[in-house]
Amino acid sequence: MTSAKVARRAWVVGRVQGVWFRGATRDRALELGLRGYAHNLPDGRVEVLAVGEAHAVERLLEWLWQGPPLARVTEVRVEAVEPVPAVDGFARG
Repeated sequence: MTSAKVARRAWVVGRVQGVWFRGATRDRALELGLRGYAHNLPDGRVEVLAVGEAHAVERLLEWLWQGPPLARVTEVRVEAVEPVPAVDGFARG
């Protein structure tokens, strides 16, 4: 049984740049079969778009609170968006 496709945009706050956060997010998203991206923002946050099965998106959103070992996440803000695939695969930019 397949669950519905959903999309979520998240903004991750804390020590999340320069600690391989985008690469680790990409790896985790691909393991979960998700599409989307992880981008650094000029203000020090990382923006993540995740598109895929609802349970897999939720697992990635939970993982964002942890991130890679050197990250120190203080906040993750999430909003629902239309589940239109932004890219093929999962981009890190």
